[in-house]
Amino acid sequence: MVLAEELLQPTFTGLLICSLMILLLVIYLSSSETSSLKEGKEPPGPKPLPVLGNLFQIDLKRPYLSLCAMSKQYGSVFTVYFGPKKVVVLAGYQTVKQALVNYAEEFGGREISPLLFDFTKGHGISFANGDSWKEMRRFALSTLRDFGMGKRMSEAKIIEETKYLIQVFEAFDGKPFDTTQPLNYAISNIISAIVYGSRFEYNDAQFTSMVNREEENVKLSGTPSLQLYNLFPWLRCLLKNWRLIMKNRNENTKQIKELADNLHETLNLQEIRGLVDCFLMRKKIAEEAGDTNTHYHEQNLLATVANLFAAGTDTSSTTLRWGLLLMAKYPHVQDRIQEEIDWVVGGRQLVVDDRKNLPYTDAVIHETQRLANILPINLSHITNCDVNFQGFFIKKGTTVIPLLASVLKDEREWESPHTFNPAHFLDEQGRFVKRDAFMPFSAGRRVCLGESLARMELFLFFTSLLQHFRFTPPPGVSEEQLDLTPAVGFVLSPFPHKLCAVVRNAKCA
Repeated sequence: MVLAEELLQPTFTGLLICSLMILLLVIYLSSSETSSLKEGKEPPGPKPLPVLGNLFQIDLKRPYLSLCAMSKQYGSVFTVYFGPKKVVVLAGYQTVKQALVNYAEEFGGREISPLLFDFTKGHGISFANGDSWKEMRRFALSTLRDFGMGKRMSEAKIIEETKYLIQVFEAFDGKPFDTTQPLNYAISNIISAIVYGSRFEYNDAQFTSMVNREEENVKLSGTPSLQLYNLFPWLRCLLKNWRLIMKNRNENTKQIKELADNLHETLNLQEIRGLVDCFLMRKKIAEEAGDTNTHYHEQNLLATVANLFAAGTDTSSTTLRWGLLLMAKYPHVQDRIQEEIDWVVGGRQLVVDDRKNLPYTDAVIHETQRLANILPINLSHITNCDVNFQGFFIKKGTTVIPLLASVLKDEREWESPHTFNPAHFLDEQGRFVKRDAFMPFSAGRRVCLGESLARMELFLFFTSLLQHFRFTPPPGVSEEQLDLTPAVGFVLSPFPHKLCAVVRNAKCA
């Protein structure tokens, strides 16, 4: 009995141990609560399945539509699992702008998927990070400016190219034709003039094969099979599209190297012809200085040139294709543009300075970019650090998708977001007005570096074509039958179609 009572009596050692355990528990709980408060909750989202994530809830042909629908249920910041990969999606103008502009450093990394790494191995501008990316972007920006991006020098190159393009359109003599290749060649020639210092003829086999392969790769990169490859890289050898896209990539890299080697053989530091010459000059200086850590090496040259052509050709030419298709579908809009051009410009050559006197035309170009929505899902970002954003905690290294489709068609920002309405960019007096939610070139650290060049190209090519031609559906096709549904691809382009480019005051054959 005494022994039992002794066992029940608290000892000093026992009390001390119990006190320490309680203290440690309090500290742990306090620390966990503080950490939870510091981190905040993670963004909500649909419940994922093991390994497959939310793939059954996403249309892999048009994932942007699925993500836009999810944003209505889960809010402007939500989590979705592409297979086993966790992704945070940013939707709506206010949220995307806040992340890319106000939190530019935090959200400024570039996620490099397996397919993108296959393309560039982390070199170049578009799919790179760190010091190499910073140096290549600075180099590209300064060099493009030196060669007239957004200035008179570029304007002259574009005006020259519009004349070649008009000749191609005239050669069809009003008969139906697909505008894709001529527009691709014209836009690609602007990049060629800046990068290589010269343009190519539209029948140059080397040039046309490069442009056509690049167009095919843009389409292939948006297919479901290659999206699955990014999630499950072990599928690579099983995918026909992967083999084809890499074959195209390798052929184009080979041709870029041949062109660069030819320029290197004739390099004259007193007469710089284009961006490649500028790069080769810096590479030569680094080699002579014995700089083994230079970013000016062949891999960066080839990747940078490829990036500029990929980013600068298909996007602008696709936007122009949408513009001409919309003109054929909405002839009353085309009428008003041509009346404005005839009144302000007449028959003389259009120049960039005419833009301010052509408000309706400018509004139509902007509305085409908005409605076409050619890059509905921005290139994936990655968080450079832990970030608390709009009450949610997002860990460092998280893949982030700015959903540009949700910005350009934000119902809180646009009066009729899903219809073609140039009045979005006009005030009551018919003057052009800028809209903050117009963000087709993205924003922040990763904003498109060729934005000013693209804007100039769109204006000069579009207005020059409308000045010379009237665009109509082919015979037997009504305006209502022209389909505005985008084709599947990384860039949203119109489905293959033909138009008649009729010299003004003539009739379609």
